Amino acid sequence: MPLTTLDTTAALIVIDLQKGIVAMPTVHSTAEIVDRSAQLARAFRERGLPVVLVNVTAPAPGRTDAGPRNFSFPDNWAELVPELEQHPDDYLVSKQRPGAFIGTGLDEYLRGRGVSQVFLTGIATGSGVEATGRSAFDHGYNVVLVVDAMTDRDAEVHRHSIEKVFPRLGETDTTENVLKLLRS
Repeated sequence: MPLTTLDTTAALIVIDLQKGIVAMPTVHSTAEIVDRSAQLARAFRERGLPVVLVNVTAPAPGRTDAGPRNFSFPDNWAELVPELEQHPDDYLVSKQRPGAFIGTGLDEYLRGRGVSQVFLTGIATGSGVEATGRSAFDHGYNVVLVVDAMTDRDAEVHRHSIEKVFPRLGETDTTENVLKLLRS
């Protein structure tokens, strides 16, 4: 369902647009995902609305078949891409799990600012974005997933999240439509 209403206090949450992740091959151009997320970040800042920039700084704990857990990332791997134009008022969440809520102060930060609606962008659709969207939904936020401002390494995972999962978590829309609503 497309976006119907912009809550009085909404926040943008940008997932894992960091040097190490945007360098990976993805279904959609990471340059376009970064550009759309940066446009949204500027529009949220112009309205005085919170912008949350998320990066992942360590492999998620626990056992999976995704590979070894005893490796370290290159030095600049977790650095946010400069195109996001990080502002001193942006809230930075450095996470060690797929989602941005568990083990971080994100919920406390958002509640402290009276946020009732969150907009999500970033990489990867079926991992960090979906995990954060699920947690936001579980925490009672109105969730908006900006589907043309996210991508995944796997086309089927991306499609499944957008078509099957996201409609159960909230509203889905495009960068252009969200920008129009923010600027009206």
